[in-house]
Amino acid sequence: MSALGTAAALRAGDLDARELTEQTLAAAATRGAAVGAFAHVLEELSREQAERAQGELEDARRAGRLEDLARRRPLLGVPLPVKDLTRIAGQPFEAGSTVLRGTIAEVTDGVAARILDAGTVTIGKTTTPEFGMPAYTEPATGAPARTPWDVRRTAGGSSGGAGAAVASGVVDLAHGSDGGGSVRIPAACCGLVGIKPSRGLVSTGPFGTEGAGLVADGMLATTVRDAAAGLDLIAGPRPGDAQPAPLVPGGYLSACEEPAPEGLRIGVLTTPLAAEVDVHPAALRAVERTVALLHDLGHHPVPVPAPFTPQEWRSFMPLWTVGAATIPVPPEHEGELLTLTRWLREQGRGYSGTDLLTAISGVQALARRTGEAFAELDLVLTPGLSGPPARPETLQLDDGAADFDAQCAFTPWTSTWNMTGAAAIAVPAHREVVDGVLLPFGVQLGGTGPGAEALLLQVAAQIEQHDPWPLRAADASRRGTGA
Repeated sequence: MSALGTAAALRAGDLDARELTEQTLAAAATRGAAVGAFAHVLEELSREQAERAQGELEDARRAGRLEDLARRRPLLGVPLPVKDLTRIAGQPFEAGSTVLRGTIAEVTDGVAARILDAGTVTIGKTTTPEFGMPAYTEPATGAPARTPWDVRRTAGGSSGGAGAAVASGVVDLAHGSDGGGSVRIPAACCGLVGIKPSRGLVSTGPFGTEGAGLVADGMLATTVRDAAAGLDLIAGPRPGDAQPAPLVPGGYLSACEEPAPEGLRIGVLTTPLAAEVDVHPAALRAVERTVALLHDLGHHPVPVPAPFTPQEWRSFMPLWTVGAATIPVPPEHEGELLTLTRWLREQGRGYSGTDLLTAISGVQALARRTGEAFAELDLVLTPGLSGPPARPETLQLDDGAADFDAQCAFTPWTSTWNMTGAAAIAVPAHREVVDGVLLPFGVQLGGTGPGAEALLLQVAAQIEQHDPWPLRAADASRRGTGA
């Protein structure tokens, strides 16, 4: 059942929020634990939330206000976990690092407040790698996140726990955050939909700041409509935002139910942007499958060249490494950090203020050049990843520089949309057997300017309708290869 379907069943009285929560907590402790989905399961909080949600549902049913409730609180009572890079007051917050082991958050971050205020049931904090840095989820504090398609392979990062929680069937919708692909990479690894909104659409307030503007909160889901409903919960400005983005009138769920415009011009970009790497044939076949469908739907996919080289992409580096260097870590705990985190911090400390300002200008120049290159296009289609979900030992390496390079080769497209600030969505377009195991191969649709969320959701919904994907790995296995 989808998140929206669950919400409808709760309103109809076919499900009880308290019973659903107990079932979900049990699943988190079994299926979720098998794939490392949760850093913390929040039983007491979840039961309190479920009790309140069930009371509100029953009150609305008695008063004949269910339709009004559906408009105001469309996901009331639905399980929706929060990534453990986001704080909920009174609950654990460790960000995948032993440096924060045992920390209890004192405040609730704005995006979490909106999720909680919608009447959802948190279930737990999903697993993230140390401070959300890598494209894999191997935290220092607990079990790694694995894709249910093959538990020897990573669920991606840094929202890997969220991806594992949804793909394993514990929940249908999960919060994530994305600073270089951290929603879309787990979506691709786990056969899910994952949306990163435009810069400024989801406020970082009241406690966070925009910084370099690379990070955006998003959603992972099994269906496009669920992803849109989740985005509706978290989108919107707060006082003091540096670059607030306008909301689409009527909301994103409503927008994605409208038909996509006809005859869209969609650039097809298969040249890796962040690294020179051979792209796996199955990843290219995912693009080919999507291109054929887009043709059949009346759109106009056209090949486009890369707007910049991997060497030019490296202008991104100081922003990422200086960001890592600014994380407050007591000197006596510096040695507890994982290899990649230490390497990033060391690199960041080596840059001057002039270097950082030059990097900001370089990324903006690269974003401008990319915008000019894509100006005649409505969207851009790329592979989701350069290959199948990776085995973690090929990514998490003993040398920090080699680790970072391996991540770039694994995820050579996603970070571009963090640099430009445009929205992007991962779509689970294809499945194929690799080394005897059926694995997902996603594609990415990226906006070519601000405010592309509605269009991305509409096109993704078209793809979903005309070439449905299995909602779970087990469903795909039953349907066979090429499903």
